[in-house]
Amino acid sequence: MSAIASNQGKTVLTTALLHHFRDSVRPFKIGPDFIDPQFHESICKTPSINLDRFMMNDEQLKWLFNHYSDKAISICEGVMGFYDGMDKGSSAYDLSKLLQIPTILLLDGSSSYITVSAVLKGLATYKEDNTIKGVVLNKLSSESHYELIKKQIESDFNEIEVLGWIKKGLNTLADTHLGLDLKDTNKIETIANEVLEHIDLTKLEQIASSFTPQTTPNYPFETLEKVEKKIAIVNDENFSFLYHDNAQFLQELFSDVVFVNATKDEQIPSDADVVYIPGGYVESEHNYANLKDSNNFKNSLIEHAKTKKVYAECAGLLYLGNRVDEKAMSGILDLDFTLHKRFQRMGYYYANKEHTKGHSFHYTNVIDPKEGTEILSKTKAGEGQIGSWEKGDVFGTYLHIMLRPNGELVKRRFL
Repeated sequence: MSAIASNQGKTVLTTALLHHFRDSVRPFKIGPDFIDPQFHESICKTPSINLDRFMMNDEQLKWLFNHYSDKAISICEGVMGFYDGMDKGSSAYDLSKLLQIPTILLLDGSSSYITVSAVLKGLATYKEDNTIKGVVLNKLSSESHYELIKKQIESDFNEIEVLGWIKKGLNTLADTHLGLDLKDTNKIETIANEVLEHIDLTKLEQIASSFTPQTTPNYPFETLEKVEKKIAIVNDENFSFLYHDNAQFLQELFSDVVFVNATKDEQIPSDADVVYIPGGYVESEHNYANLKDSNNFKNSLIEHAKTKKVYAECAGLLYLGNRVDEKAMSGILDLDFTLHKRFQRMGYYYANKEHTKGHSFHYTNVIDPKEGTEILSKTKAGEGQIGSWEKGDVFGTYLHIMLRPNGELVKRRFL
């Protein structure tokens, strides 16, 4: 599922389709995004898998996609516009071409008709080896408006199906953000019904069924033997930026895995060998209020960190520090953070010491960086700012990574 840009309605259509196929669908998300996969899972109750060509190579991506394509239908939501991200090899075009996923484009048809076909012509011819197979027209005023555009597209293209249209100004979307209504199943069902009302789902399924899974490659990652150790993964509404495959990989690697809810003030088990704290939110007033009185969790983490390993990303890093402005954290790392109105990092980064690559998006930075562990840089050999810190076996970083392709880091920081 793709479009010409962000904010074109991809998430709305993806939501409707995930709800419709909820008993037989596996969602995927192109790119490093954490929010959309959570949204996907809340709709269809099946974890969504990130596909990112910057953080994995081609064989690894093929394996990952095939490994999780275990449902009757897979729906993959693109990032930004169809070709955006080609400079990093991580656009919807790149991924759909690599995996041979048929692409459905959602195009805005408001206040236009022939020009919509011209836009589609540009998208379809920019790269001749694209996988564009169908189009859905968004924000149309009437069926007659749809027929005008459909007639033009069918005249101009032989191999792209016009699958239907979505009416502009749907009442269910007029005054709310979808994310606020995830617990309202009746609302989601109403949204899905309205969005899909004029879309030919039979044709869409035919396009989806034309996909032939590629031969699954041999396991293209470093093979790590299962260890007789226990890992505690902190995962709740504050620390929710957890790639599903990271959790699965750790469950394959450790003999004992326990999930700890810091918001509910659960303690780190005293027999845990390592603690993994993913990213999320701790710096906002709302999220800090959820966590500031979790003293059992904090004290157990402090005790654990005295002699055992901790690996923390972004919000996890903040929690390891002394404070974020006036908000007290655990004080495990002697770092003070401040929150800015503008992001301090955004995008893909290389870590110079760990030789890993991932992404960062955060609005905080360290007031006095002191001696850090590594530089995060936009290029392999480029300059950058300190983005990771450590003390003994405690490691905190602003970089989000996928663990499976980073065996050396896992051995060093987790085992």
